[in-house]
Amino acid sequence: MSLPFEITDAPDEVNREMWSSFRAEKEKYVQAGPKKYLLCPKYRQQAAGIYNLELRPDDVWVVTFPRSGTTWTQEMVWLINNDCDFEKAKSIQFRKRFPFIDGSIITPDYYLEDIIKMNNMSKEEADALRCILDGEYKNVEKNASPRHIKTHLPFSLLPPKLLDTCKAIYVARNPKDVAVSCYYQNANFLPIGYVGDFEKYFDLFHRDLVLWAPYWSHVEEGWKMRNHPNVLFLFYEDMQKDLPSVIRRVAVFLKKTVNDEQMADLCNHLAIDNFRKNTSIVPNSRLKGVSDDTKPGFIRQGKSGGWKNEFSAELNAKADKWIKEHERYTDLRFQYEI
Repeated sequence: MSLPFEITDAPDEVNREMWSSFRAEKEKYVQAGPKKYLLCPKYRQQAAGIYNLELRPDDVWVVTFPRSGTTWTQEMVWLINNDCDFEKAKSIQFRKRFPFIDGSIITPDYYLEDIIKMNNMSKEEADALRCILDGEYKNVEKNASPRHIKTHLPFSLLPPKLLDTCKAIYVARNPKDVAVSCYYQNANFLPIGYVGDFEKYFDLFHRDLVLWAPYWSHVEEGWKMRNHPNVLFLFYEDMQKDLPSVIRRVAVFLKKTVNDEQMADLCNHLAIDNFRKNTSIVPNSRLKGVSDDTKPGFIRQGKSGGWKNEFSAELNAKADKWIKEHERYTDLRFQYEI
């Protein structure tokens, strides 16, 4: 299967810096496409399968840069598209309801085998986990319609007929909050294994040395497609300010209706304290070797403006300068507190 873009090994200086900051990966990172999106080595083996995925007209995709309210959006979208069937949502694993098509590129093979050993997995359990991480797109191909698919890949690395065939919801979040959330998640998730403080992390983030970066190229790709009839562009901050309004927009986009009772139930279901306790999304039992339990969990604060607790005055000035430099080339503007 062919690709219309190049995938190259990241330069040696990039790999040295990534290996010293993100301890799990030992092989060379790759850069994909003209924008040189930085991705895990396994992307090289799975890129064609993702790019050439056979699409279906009723597929619904959620596309985001990491830590932009992705999981929150996924649950909202799935429930709206399934007529707010909360019982059905509880009965099916979140990963199976809404697979992360490029999630299988993250965990290095050697680290996967370590996880299998740490958890004393049976042959059946180990084979099932290997099957997932061998390429989630293979499982997506088998899923019944309507499929719901999550990705952190930008539109340029996704199937070329995606927007002419399916519906896609792109969610963008301001870069300061994204950087903070990525920092905590990259430190918590051991197959990425970030080592260092936030100041160092932001330096990497703004130099495009984190996974799925460049951030600005990613969100600008989404922004440029905002007027396409099969794209709904959302801001995470708007979801925070007025969730019912966003739910109505998503329902119209998906050609669904949400009555007043469903709206109240859905808003309650998505409230951050309830969302964090939802075991269908965040299971009580976790595999050893996946998360660092001494650090904040996957669903952290779920709010906007938390960046103010992490940025020093000096670092904030650096971030503002970086943001203004990029705003020269786009009319995309973010809200930094609500």
